[in-house]
Parts: sequence; C-alpha cells; structure tokens
Amino acid sequence: MHQHCGRFEAVHTRRDFLKKAGGGFGMYALADLMSKNGLLADETLPDPLHPMAPRAGHYPAKAKAVIWLFMEGAPSAVDMFDPKPELTKRDGQRMEIDVFNGNPGPLMKSPFEFKQYGQSGAWVCEHYPNVAKHVDDLAFINSFYSESNDHVPALYQINTGIPRPGCPSAGAWITYGLGSENSDLPGYVVLGNNRGVKGGNLNWSSAFLPTTYQGTLFRPEGVPVINLTRPGDVTQQDQRAQLDLMSKLNHRHLAARPGEEELLGRIQSFELAYRMQMEASDLVDLERESAETREMYGVDEKETRSYGRKCLMARRLIERGVRFVQVYSDGEWDAHSDLNGNHRGHCRATDKPIHALLTDLKRTGLIDDTLVIWGGEFGRMPVSQGNGGRDHNPQGFGMFMTGAGIKPGVRYGELDEIGYKAAVDRVSVHDLHATMLHLLGLDHERLTFFHNGRRFRLTDVAGEIIRPVLA
Repeated sequence: MHQHCGRFEAVHTRRDFLKKAGGGFGMYALADLMSKNGLLADETLPDPLHPMAPRAGHYPAKAKAVIWLFMEGAPSAVDMFDPKPELTKRDGQRMEIDVFNGNPGPLMKSPFEFKQYGQSGAWVCEHYPNVAKHVDDLAFINSFYSESNDHVPALYQINTGIPRPGCPSAGAWITYGLGSENSDLPGYVVLGNNRGVKGGNLNWSSAFLPTTYQGTLFRPEGVPVINLTRPGDVTQQDQRAQLDLMSKLNHRHLAARPGEEELLGRIQSFELAYRMQMEASDLVDLERESAETREMYGVDEKETRSYGRKCLMARRLIERGVRFVQVYSDGEWDAHSDLNGNHRGHCRATDKPIHALLTDLKRTGLIDDTLVIWGGEFGRMPVSQGNGGRDHNPQGFGMFMTGAGIKPGVRYGELDEIGYKAAVDRVSVHDLHATMLHLLGLDHERLTFFHNGRRFRLTDVAGEIIRPVLA
C-alpha cells in the first residue's frame, strides 16, 4: 500500500489485473450461457426447435400484425398532409438553412392544392383523393425527426433504430418476440421496390438475432421467391427423401455442435422452403380474387398494377397469419428536381391501392387487429432545389398510422411554420418503434437479446410510447 494525499492506494500487480480480467470474461460467458437458457430476468426465449411458434407478448395486445406502407425516397410533408400558409406567403424569400446537397434555393410553396376532409378536417393534397376518404380513421403524426440526411443510413435507422448496418430490423424483433401464426410462410415478408431498396437486405436483416427472424423478399408476380419451384425432373417424393437425408446429416452435425444457431436456422429454412412451395405459389395467384377486388386495387391498370398487387398480397399474407409485412413503393419519392411530377406520379401509383387495402381490411375485419403505417425514411426541405425540387430533410417529416389500437381522426405534433423542423411534440424513430411494439403487446424495454456482452433492443436506450395517438 502507498500513502498519497492522506489516502492509501493499492498497488495492483500484473497478476491482479489478469485475475480480475479473467473473472470478467468468465462473467460474460456466464451471462451469455444464462441468456441462451432463458435464465435472465425479463427474457422469454423462443424454443430453438420451433422458433416461429406463436408466443404471447408481455401483456395483452391490440394488434396481431403490421403492414408498413413504406414510401422509399422520402415524401414531402408540406406537399402531402401538412400545408403551411406561411410557406406560401414567403414563397421566393431567402433564408439561412443547412441542406444535404448544398446551394439551397429560396423558400418554395407547394405546387399542390389542399382540401380538408372528413369530420376531423384533415388536410390532404389534391393527388391523394382516395386516401383522403379514410382520414377519420387515421392518426397523423407531423413531428418526426431522424439523425441522417442520407438515404441509406436513414433507411437503416427507420428499419432498425440505428443509422448504421448490423442491427436487427423491426420485423425481425417482432417475429423474435411473437413468432408467427402460419408455419408454412415466413413470419416477416418484404415486398420490395422494383428498383431494389437502397441499402439492400440489411434493411430487413435479423443481424445478431437468429437468422429465422430475417425478412424474406417476395416478388409480387410469378414465383414469389427465386429458386422456390421444384425442378421439373424431381418428384415430390424424391425431394422429400433428399430433405430427410439432409436433415438427418445436419442434425447429426448439430448434435456435435450444440448451440450453433446458424446451422439450426439453415435446417429450419430448408423445411420452410419445402412447405412454402405450395402456399407461396397460391399466395401470388391473384386470379382467385373477385373481379371487383382486382379492380378496386388496380391490379390490371398500368399505373397502379405493381403497388396494387403488393397491397393485395399484403392483405392475403396478413389473413394467412404472417406477422409483419413491409410494402415498398416503386421508384423513389426522391424529388431533388420536379417535385410536382415526382410526387404526382407516386400519388397516382399508390393512392388507389392504399385506399383499396384500407377498405378491404375494414370490410373483412382485419383492421381490428392489424396496425398500418405509412411513411418514408425522412422528409424534404421547405426551400427549392434544382428545377422545382426539394432536398432531404431529417429534421421534420410526417407519417400516419391506422388500425388496431390507434385513435382515429387525430393529429399529433407540429412542424414549424414553414415545415423545416419538428417543433411541437417531437417524435423520434425510437418512439415509433416503442409504440409499434406496445400495440403488439411487447414492452420495448424488455424485448432484448444478449449479444457481445450487453443487452440490445430495438429502441436502444431510448423510446417513448406515443400515447396521444392510442385509442
């Protein structure tokens, strides 16, 4: 012991350090072992042999499933659902503003006309007349903000909570927590952008969660999953025999390596693919729908065909017990120039299909236990860019929610008077995820996974439930 400034201080030897460090590593190993055996507080782990079996949440749920209508590329709040009279008044004025691509132009009023609809008096732009019929069922949240002004990290954040790759997506967390009610389809399905989603499959990855919970990309026409169809020269009996042999060999391999989650996930994926061959093929056969339904979704019209098919497939997936469906719009709402033409075209492509989906969910009763979300990864600036466009804006944007557990006909939060920043009742991406999990009966602080020596969760160390929009 050495005395220093009236205190005694211990002298630590290298042996002391190694002893304590070794004990620490041992505790990490013990924590990981306890986590995998479900012995840590507030963690109910899935059965590794039946990882997609349906499970109860932490408390009674309002919603059983989620359909996320993802408008990739970022729609402009002030041009869709949140008109700003002050922006119109100050059109053409210059102001100091930080933008993503530099060289901002002056303030630019919306090129669209707006009307109020329904008992709630919600404002909707002229190019969403069919969605406007549902405003009394919608909860508009107008004060979102996020962290990144670049599409890829913003997409990662809205999907995983973190603006960098390597974290599980919301759909993966939800299926990890709840499983699925259909053993013949994935619990989490993505109907992607026909150009490919920026950032790729990391947007629906399971990351460090077991691979069983990652999203499966479906195509809305033809064979839904590439290489799903059995080769013509292979009989069903031959295929079953091959799978049984592979399963026997894989389980023998697994028995010698207990806890190999990747191997277990691979075994389960073989069996799921086999079961999907019939179920998934039936799913995309929209000819079985009535002519009235097909017309309502616009599946036979050029402008609405793609998104109409995806919205109709989303309904069919949910009614078959799939837990989480993400429906990406095609192209991008990324209007750096000609916002008028860009947004007008995307509204034409999505307005009728979204109206059909909401109508269909309501008339079938599925809306009573389905949460529907509409929105993109961030918003757009109130100033002009290029030839009548708008730059990226993570500081203020809007979304709407409807369905199970959502208070209908409400508006929450405000952007500032020109639509630049979330100003009143600001809402983060973590708040959105906390609210989604809450409606599904999951406590966002308790839905965790032990990885690399710490507990991870979808909402990281933040997140508040947006209670004013809950019924």
